[in-house]
Amino acid sequence: MTDKNGSTGGKPDVAALREDIKQTRAELGETVQALAAKADVKARAKEQVELTKQKARAQVHDATGKVREVAAAAVGAASEKVRTATAQAGDKVKESGALEKVKESGVLDKAQEARTQVRRNPVPFAAVLAAGVALVGIILIVRGRRK
Repeated sequence: MTDKNGSTGGKPDVAALREDIKQTRAELGETVQALAAKADVKARAKEQVELTKQKARAQVHDATGKVREVAAAAVGAASEKVRTATAQAGDKVKESGALEKVKESGVLDKAQEARTQVRRNPVPFAAVLAAGVALVGIILIVRGRRK
């Protein structure tokens, strides 16, 4: 028999042919996998969703950092304004003599006395607070049953 496959050389080696077939199959398998991946719309959509989520998270992280910086600056400016206003108000109170009038009227003494009494014996205050919470709870329960 003669070799009529168009090659000028002798018969190719069987091992070389098998290796060539093996490599061609591997390449064909990769090509089929690539085509299958492109055809899998669901998987591609999921990948796109994940990419979008990651981008959104990064943007939120950046925006949060910027907001925190601006908020910190605003808090600093507001604190300074409050300190200034407090100092000015304190000066005006001292100038007007209102503090002496409050001390003379006895209101300040009564407020300090009440504060001291609550600190010494907090049970009545706690009891009033608990009664208020219980009353609100009862009202909410009754309203809930009506509906």
